[in-house]
Amino acid sequence: MYAIIATGGKQYKVSEGDVIRVEKLDVEEGAAYEFDQVLAVSDGELTVGNPTVAGAVVKATAVGQGKGKKVIVYKYKPKSGYHKKNGHRQPFTAFKIESIVK
Repeated sequence: MYAIIATGGKQYKVSEGDVIRVEKLDVEEGAAYEFDQVLAVSDGELTVGNPTVAGAVVKATAVGQGKGKKVIVYKYKPKSGYHKKNGHRQPFTAFKIESIVK
């Protein structure tokens, strides 16, 4: 059984027991969280929502917070001596998927 959820402007395909990293949410470590924007659910038969599946919920537990790998942003303009180097680490929240309720 799997579900497709939407959070943080992205879509994730999840199954029970998966650990996913989503855009940072204000959730304490170990706290329960419910994703209610379920776009599709499949348990042998695919159910697609319009835009979401009515009554479907994905229950998860927050595993922790963190930052992703550093991305280097380098700006350069030729012939003018302009160089600018910057780094960015995107914050995330990790969740362990406990159950999918259809």
